[in-house]
Amino acid sequence: MKVRHVRESDYIPVISVVNDWWGGRHMADMLPKLFFQHIQDTSYIAEQDGQLIGFLIGFVSQTYPTEAYIHFIGVHPDYRKDGVAKSLYRMFFDKVQAKGCKVVRCVTSPVNKTSIAFHTRMGFQIEEGNGEVDGVPVTRNYDGKGQDRVLFAKELG
Repeated sequence: MKVRHVRESDYIPVISVVNDWWGGRHMADMLPKLFFQHIQDTSYIAEQDGQLIGFLIGFVSQTYPTEAYIHFIGVHPDYRKDGVAKSLYRMFFDKVQAKGCKVVRCVTSPVNKTSIAFHTRMGFQIEEGNGEVDGVPVTRNYDGKGQDRVLFAKELG
C-alpha cells in the first residue's frame, strides 16, 4: 500500500466511488472539492497497485489550533480489515501532533455501529452528550433537527 497526500485531481476519483463504498448511501455531498484544494497537507490517499483503496480528509482547527478534526474516511470494501484506516489515522495523528495538536475529534451517526466500534478501538472516547441512542451517548440535533451524532475525542501524546 502506498499513502500520499491528496491532490486536487483526486476529487473526481474519490467522489465517484464513495457512494458505492457506503452501500449506496449518498455521501459524496460531504466531500466538496475545496477539501481537495485547501487541506492537502493533512489529508491522505491510499493506493494499491495504482488503484484508490482509501482516503482520509482531516484538518487542524483554525478556531482551536491544538485540536484537529477528521472529517471523512473511506476504505474500499475489499480492503476493510486490512489496516488501511488504521494506517491513515496514524499518519494523520503524527502529522497533526507535529503541528502542535493535542486532541483529535470526529463525529459519526449513531446508526454507524462499525464507525463507533472502530473509533473506540483506536482510542477515541465518546463525549458526553445530551441524549442516548442504543446505549450510546449522542448530541441531539448536532447536524440539524433530528440529526443526532456521536462525538469522539482522542488525546494525543
